[in-house]
Amino acid sequence: MEIIVRAVDVGFGNTKFVTDATGSNPGDIRCASFPSRAYPSARDPSKTLGGEGRKTFAIPITGLFYEVGPDVMLTADAFRATQIHGDYIDTPQYLALARGALRMMKLDAIDLLVVGLPVAVFAAKKAALEKLMTGRHDVGGGKTVLVRKALAMAQPNGALIDYATQHNKVEAMEHEHSLVIDPGSRTFDWLVARGMKLSHKQSYSVDRGVSNILQLIADDISHEIGRPYTNLDNIDLALRTGKDLTIYQRTYKLARMKPMVEIIAKEAVAAMMQRIGESYNVQHVILVGGGAFLFKRAVKEAFATHQVLAVKEPMFANVRGYQIGGTNYAHTVLATAGRPARAVSGEGEVA
Repeated sequence: MEIIVRAVDVGFGNTKFVTDATGSNPGDIRCASFPSRAYPSARDPSKTLGGEGRKTFAIPITGLFYEVGPDVMLTADAFRATQIHGDYIDTPQYLALARGALRMMKLDAIDLLVVGLPVAVFAAKKAALEKLMTGRHDVGGGKTVLVRKALAMAQPNGALIDYATQHNKVEAMEHEHSLVIDPGSRTFDWLVARGMKLSHKQSYSVDRGVSNILQLIADDISHEIGRPYTNLDNIDLALRTGKDLTIYQRTYKLARMKPMVEIIAKEAVAAMMQRIGESYNVQHVILVGGGAFLFKRAVKEAFATHQVLAVKEPMFANVRGYQIGGTNYAHTVLATAGRPARAVSGEGEVA
């Protein structure tokens, strides 16, 4: 019987997940995403006026309903509801986002669900996250999804697997050193590996991600207009499209903040260089993640003697790698040990 494997990466900016995986190659893997926003309500918003017609799901958790999904920004008020801190996975918002991804996978049961963590908290949070995601999950609308087993990976490890598989270099890289750099919304992660084996002492993450850049620009806009400016999503969109912002019918030119953006990027790269030491043994420098475009120049300056490599659709590199790694795990460990058959119930609790 087929072992069903799926992957989800709940980031601080976006929740990425696999919708279909007909094979083990990256080209066979279909991914989707939605903003990592979860808005709580005392009542099920899908049953209220205005709740119909938008692509969101109401996820029930401990007596509240958390609305998540592609159209979640239509539910937002002036307060930008985010959970950007080290204990992110312990929040109901994290669980709501993960369950929203499960709902959109359109499966009743998953034999192996692969999830990810920032490098800095991987060892401390791995067991807790695997326990949280194992079990029967209420995904709203009278639907549940049974996750028989969960497996957590360090986020950039997924990108390394994805790159090696895309370029058919898994065996060739077995004795080569790689550096995977993953600038995310909150954290700037990096991973040093020999083949697919991690060097834990050299791999780490620092709180110097895209959100720091967005907040820096928001603070400057606030100073210019004389009142608080909090629409970080508009700043993010402007940076990605290369367009200036329009605020109170006036143009705010993002180019004036470019030197400050470069400083943040260089600070993150400097912290990484201090941790990894000399880079003469590194054969592959791989830059991934949704924030890669903001950190690319600083990375290239730090590795002027190297070619900085990229992957297709870098935002999905980690989750594609989770899927590939999970599929390999399922075909080896799970296939020989037998499909997990423990009875499960509740919110991640083993019965």
